[in-house]
Amino acid sequence: MAIYRANRQHGVAWITGGATGIGRQLALDLAAEGWTVAITSREQDRIEPVIDDARNLPGKILAFYCDVTDEAGMTATVGEIENQAGAIVLAVLNAGVYLPVHSENLTVETFRKTYDVNLFGVLNALVPLIERMRSRGRGQIVLMGSVAAYFGWPTLAAYGATKAALNNMAEALQYDLPKMNIRIQVVNPGFVDTPLAAKNKILMPALVPVEEASRRILKAIRSGGFETTFPRRFTWTIKFLSILPHRAVFSFINAVARWRGRPLMPGRFRD
Repeated sequence: MAIYRANRQHGVAWITGGATGIGRQLALDLAAEGWTVAITSREQDRIEPVIDDARNLPGKILAFYCDVTDEAGMTATVGEIENQAGAIVLAVLNAGVYLPVHSENLTVETFRKTYDVNLFGVLNALVPLIERMRSRGRGQIVLMGSVAAYFGWPTLAAYGATKAALNNMAEALQYDLPKMNIRIQVVNPGFVDTPLAAKNKILMPALVPVEEASRRILKAIRSGGFETTFPRRFTWTIKFLSILPHRAVFSFINAVARWRGRPLMPGRFRD
């Protein structure tokens, strides 16, 4: 039996981190297809401009404020969305944060904050979602990963680790969720031109416009494959590198990012 693929006639879509970047564009593109889209973001992130941009679209966008690190708040928000808008049949767990890590200035707090949003923030949505989808016997969930999941990159020790964890978690859940008629997918984009990417000071080859990224994700949602990665020429090169000996990977990244010649931290020079 084919695993469920989300249909707007059955309910609504939910996107976390929907105020900016990929989440914003994806919400607008889904609304253009006639979906009712619930987007969540923190109180300090303005959702209203996204709603304004969707006013003339066939579908609509609804705003719900919640911090993904608030476990109880996320459970309550899932219930609030379903009470006000309808059953969540498609969820894109997209909220994320990038905090650079420099090895000579490690702090536990940087890792904790990154994990709280990128990993536990996903789990805080995933647990109540799966419970409700299981009771209805259908649902589709998309986790936003990254090409950084394939191996370590400079300054991405925390960010990349969370994305690798999401990939591994999705693979493990894939064994059981289809038995509940719940489709789980992971999207591992390369570098996308978003406000989050702008914080990354390393080389970002094959930078993809956010509109193109959203188009690729929508295509993945419709096709239903487990993993989607893009742009393919770049990300499949990275996939290939990941199976090579570590020495080859380190040499490649040092070369393309010109990392060996950089100071240990911005503005600091080697002794």
